[in-house]
Amino acid sequence: MAVLSVRRYGDPVLRRRARPVDEVTPEVERLVDDMIDTMYDEVGIGLAAPQVGASLRLMVVADEDGRGAQALVNPVIVEQGGSVTAEEGCLSLPGIFAPVTRAEWVRLEARDLTGRPVSLRARHLRARVFQHEIDHLDGVLFIDRVDAVTRDRIKRRIKKQGFAADAAAHRAFAL
Repeated sequence: MAVLSVRRYGDPVLRRRARPVDEVTPEVERLVDDMIDTMYDEVGIGLAAPQVGASLRLMVVADEDGRGAQALVNPVIVEQGGSVTAEEGCLSLPGIFAPVTRAEWVRLEARDLTGRPVSLRARHLRARVFQHEIDHLDGVLFIDRVDAVTRDRIKRRIKKQGFAADAAAHRAFAL
């Protein structure tokens, strides 16, 4: 297992719609292991394959108890409701945080690494993680979900200053 390099804002892979995983091969299993190592090394709570340069509909999320991680293959949100706004960050935009409005709860369907169907309900932070990571699979970044003024301010800051060298100190809630 290895820690992979997290792609940053500006990398074209982050803006592409990822392709479905047709088969869980040993390479996909190895990628999942590496993604989990990377997520924990980056102190993240979720990571989508495009964030490590693999344009696949695959994501890993920390479990609710913080004791492990779960891989979700070809995830889709099939139900959602409510609305909540909270500060959000992203491992691909280190040190950048902004308020994002998302569904308060979701029901997600996917497959696990053995091909079995998985259906998960989530509320609050876990629902936010699912939505954020599925956005990555669609080529959408959290800054696309903020108001135009905030998005322009963030883009100007990145262009002028790049990413903060001390971003690591603030990434505990980055997804």
